[in-house]
Amino acid sequence: MNKKLLLALVSIAILLLLVAAMAGYFTDKIEPGVNDAQAVDTSTAVRVHAQSGAVNEPVPASVEAKEATVISSRLMARITAINVRAGDYVEQGQLLLELEKTDLQARAQQARDQVRSVEARLTEAGANLKRAVELHKRGLIAVADRDAARADAAALEANLSSAQQALEEAETAVSFSEIRSPITGRVVDRFAEPGDTASPGAKLLSLYNPFTLRVEARVREQLALSLKMGQTLQVEVPALDKIYTAKIEEIVPAADPGSRSFLIKAILPSQSSLLPGMYARLHVPAGNRVRLLIPIERVAQIGQLDVVWVAQEGRIERRFVRLGRPIGELVEVISGLSEGDAVMPVP
Repeated sequence: MNKKLLLALVSIAILLLLVAAMAGYFTDKIEPGVNDAQAVDTSTAVRVHAQSGAVNEPVPASVEAKEATVISSRLMARITAINVRAGDYVEQGQLLLELEKTDLQARAQQARDQVRSVEARLTEAGANLKRAVELHKRGLIAVADRDAARADAAALEANLSSAQQALEEAETAVSFSEIRSPITGRVVDRFAEPGDTASPGAKLLSLYNPFTLRVEARVREQLALSLKMGQTLQVEVPALDKIYTAKIEEIVPAADPGSRSFLIKAILPSQSSLLPGMYARLHVPAGNRVRLLIPIERVAQIGQLDVVWVAQEGRIERRFVRLGRPIGELVEVISGLSEGDAVMPVP
């Protein structure tokens, strides 16, 4: 019994020692506070200065094609050939897709034969009418015979007009078997392959004109009401790390009741790197305000954090800051510094 009790006490003592070690009872302690430091030379420090100026509010936007189209068929027929693929550039009128047209050509030939047949009968009816008129003048046939010949000729003229319209429809149907590009542009995607059956209205290809790209953004009403047609705005495309100048071409005169925002459309310059659907930021003027600025070279990055070193009371302390947009060689400080703070070079 005494051995069991002793073993239990030893176990408890070891456990307490482990807890104390983990708690740091056997290591030196550093009291809270700032360690004394020697005075530092602040001659190289740069003061945070305030500057009043115009500011822009970045608004999420997207790049869209002003001129875009979806190609579909007017006929139900088997696809025999598709001459383009996604990414290809095409000219207006270029042959894109071909449909099976054997039966369409046969119908067109039947319509041509019908036209020739009616034309032959009409020629004969015209000759008969001419003879009937001459004979009636001589009194050799009755008026009824002359009128019957005239009615036959008129009926055949009507039949010829109908046959010609049928031929025109048949030839138009044949032309529908060759689908050509309605615009000069670039193929976005193709939704069918040779051998598939094209149905009326079903999309086969999609195109857009790369020279008519624009940026579209929903701007809150307080800012949108100050915008004007033809006004130029800056557009940032993060994926390309570029800023473009866009010109407002349309302001939809009705706000979205859910977001209380207006749709703004601005034309972008022609750039091969811009593609529809890309994310962009439209920088809309948002008035004037005071900004705190420091040289961008005085900021260091630690991971995803921005850090500066500030001289204060003879010591240098490290501060984490939140930055805004760069302005030339300066950068705006949103938080972490105050006007007049002395910012030291990055150590």
